[in-house]
Amino acid sequence: MSLLLPDSGLLFWMTLIFLIVFFILAKFGFPVVTRMVDKRKEYIDNSLRLAREADEKMSRLAEEQARIMTQAREEQNRILKEAAQARDNMIRKAQEQAQDEAQKILDEAKVKIEAEKQSALMEIRSQVALLSVKVAEKVIRQDLSSDKAQMDLVYKLLDELTAPGTKDKTS
Repeated sequence: MSLLLPDSGLLFWMTLIFLIVFFILAKFGFPVVTRMVDKRKEYIDNSLRLAREADEKMSRLAEEQARIMTQAREEQNRILKEAAQARDNMIRKAQEQAQDEAQKILDEAKVKIEAEKQSALMEIRSQVALLSVKVAEKVIRQDLSSDKAQMDLVYKLLDELTAPGTKDKTS
């Protein structure tokens, strides 16, 4: 018996056993294996399809998110513009009111100043009239034929008028 070539009886039984095992596997084993491979292939295909759908949904969601973010930014900008306009309107109205109030105050102050001016003028006229009467009274009592006498009288009267707390001593 040779080591490289098996005996014919052994070869016959090995072939017969191989055929029986092959037949049993072909009848019962291979269909199970092929069904399992088909199921696995179907599961993988289904998973790939679901992954593609999920990817498409994610891209649609990303687009929707970008659209919503754009709308939100536009809305934010619109609201900020409206707020700025409202602020500017409020400031403008407040400035107009302040100007109106300032004008009213100025008008009232002008009226008061004019009234005070008129009152002061009346007072000055009254004082001037009194001084004129007093000066005339003193002039009538004295002889004022010379310039020196006239100047002395004017200086004396001015001293009497400007002296604090002094009253007319001739009256």
